[in-house]
Amino acid sequence: MNKVSISAAEAVADITDGASLAVGGFGLSGVPEVLVRALYAQGADGLKVVSNKCGVDGRGLGVLLAAGRIARVTGSYVGENKEFARQYLVGELEVELVPQGTLAERLRAGGAGIPAFYTSAGVGTQVARGGLPWRHAADGPVAVASPPKETRDLDGRTYVLEHGITTDFALVRAWRGDRHGNLLFRQAAANFHPLAAMAGRVTIAEVEELVEPGELRPDEIHLPGIYVQRVVTLTAEEAADKHIEKRTVRV
Repeated sequence: MNKVSISAAEAVADITDGASLAVGGFGLSGVPEVLVRALYAQGADGLKVVSNKCGVDGRGLGVLLAAGRIARVTGSYVGENKEFARQYLVGELEVELVPQGTLAERLRAGGAGIPAFYTSAGVGTQVARGGLPWRHAADGPVAVASPPKETRDLDGRTYVLEHGITTDFALVRAWRGDRHGNLLFRQAAANFHPLAAMAGRVTIAEVEELVEPGELRPDEIHLPGIYVQRVVTLTAEEAADKHIEKRTVRV
């Protein structure tokens, strides 16, 4: 039951070219920076990433993106990353945009073994009708567009069918965790982490503070260890290395 890995490098060593990853974080809040950088050093290429956002220039998933290691992104927000926009518009990157709540539920559903579900989000738009540009050709035109989705009327309303998401691996960051993989997230850094962790067949968690089994009360655990296969303990310097996208001060 001891799931602690010797290092981040060891934890990500078997992530292969073309693997799919669910990655927690919202903006730069709670992003598993240490695991992302270990994966960058490991060299895996052609990755298919599912995450709310693909980092920013030089931070988070933006590190892998700038190196050309990401082939496809499923996400709900793509702003504030110039390299992301460049790769998408010249056909180097395939992008599936998903309404944020739908993305969260697709990850949760996949982790819960639910293959598909109906939602009203996106009805009457290209989300349901299809035609969203997933990939551009190098000279600009749309090369790959989203297909139309099944819709169904239930109780007088129209709903669109969305499929659950599962991935080969998941990378998350927790405030505290134990050797069994039970995790506790702190405030806004919880964001997509429990959902991403559920969706991954192999979930790797970097934790700021490692505690012994039993130190976390059952009623405070946000994610039970059954969803986590590997735990990486951060150093004090790694745990303190936290960034925000925009610093706002009051005059």
